[in-house]
Amino acid sequence: MKAIYIYIFILSVLISPVFAQKTIDKEVILDKVQTVDPYVREVRGYLHQHPELSSKEVETARYLQAEIAKMGLPVTKVPGTGFYAVLDTQRPGKTIGLRTDIDALPVPEDPQNLKQQKQWVSQNERLSHACGHDGHMAILLGSMKILNDLKSQLNGRIVFIFEEGEETMAGIDAMVEALKPLKIDAIIGNHLKSNLNTGELFIQEGPMMAGSGTVAFDVIGRGGHASRPDLSVNPVFAAANILTGISMAWNNQRDITKTLTLGITQIQGGEVFNVIPNSVFIGGTIRFFDGEEAAKGFAMFRKVTEDIAAAHGCTVKFHDNMGIILNPVVNDPELTRFVRKAVSELYPDKILIGQEYIWFASESFSKYSQLAPTTFLFTGIKNDALGSGAEHHNDRFDLDEDALHYTVAAFVQSAVKILKGF
Repeated sequence: MKAIYIYIFILSVLISPVFAQKTIDKEVILDKVQTVDPYVREVRGYLHQHPELSSKEVETARYLQAEIAKMGLPVTKVPGTGFYAVLDTQRPGKTIGLRTDIDALPVPEDPQNLKQQKQWVSQNERLSHACGHDGHMAILLGSMKILNDLKSQLNGRIVFIFEEGEETMAGIDAMVEALKPLKIDAIIGNHLKSNLNTGELFIQEGPMMAGSGTVAFDVIGRGGHASRPDLSVNPVFAAANILTGISMAWNNQRDITKTLTLGITQIQGGEVFNVIPNSVFIGGTIRFFDGEEAAKGFAMFRKVTEDIAAAHGCTVKFHDNMGIILNPVVNDPELTRFVRKAVSELYPDKILIGQEYIWFASESFSKYSQLAPTTFLFTGIKNDALGSGAEHHNDRFDLDEDALHYTVAAFVQSAVKILKGF
């Protein structure tokens, strides 16, 4: 009889995590999300007031790591300012990654949003969180607090990823390299999105954000006195004609069935009115979803540029970063369907699907697909009554903090479900 009791005890210990996981139902998660929401708002407010540029997120990283230390989780620093923290249940299971970016932008902040005074305003002159990364960090810390509370009811590991310099891609390669030994099974990221209503969740398999390419070249002529343009080779006129020629070629020589956008954002040449400069710089970006079409676009760009420059007696020097630099963010179909189903259990009326919600901006998150299947989701922050909804990278950008808890819940629910059996 004693042997039977011992057997029952051992069996109960072995299977207890399985039964324990069943108690983490949606009511438990939603209750914990509500409890942690004031903390998430507090974190977002502090971080919004103290933005730091890409690769200079020193105080940001220090603040985040101090909050993580309060939870008793170990932090591993990555070369630069990025780092990751691991919640290890000490029980075998899958490893899931949850990611945030941590940098701000060189955008001076307008204290007003689209309607009224903002709740939080940057205290760092000429810098602001004009893309929502403050919200992303707050979401991840809130998710971490909840999952840490649920640690005894989980199996496996959760890796919380804090990526340096997403806006400049400064930290992604070092982070991917640092995470390789962890053998992560799935990675989930998010972005708050200004043209979706508060709490709407876009979770769709396939393309989510565009790939990116850099346009960067110099049109080189021969400078001289503006009174005798015939004695110089003026790169300003050549540059102007190149831009006109490119715009015409872009409309007439591309496959119009494939999205490929060209955004010229810089033309710089000369410093005074009476001196013809030696060169003019032109810069911008290309955004795409089809890599082959992007490569064709760059080839056409180079040919048109060189031909027009030559017609003006100028030459062209393409910079080393001219070309494709980042692939599109493409959600893994199986993982995304799993995540969407899991989040639908919490917010069935908030899920969006449709090509019209795809974003033409680019994101370094695409590189995490080198490590594991990935899913990137969008959460709406637009609230007309509040005045949030200005475009990203805009001085009036603001977010509705009511949106934050939706992503916290999505992160926690997805992590719990994936650790339980994806």
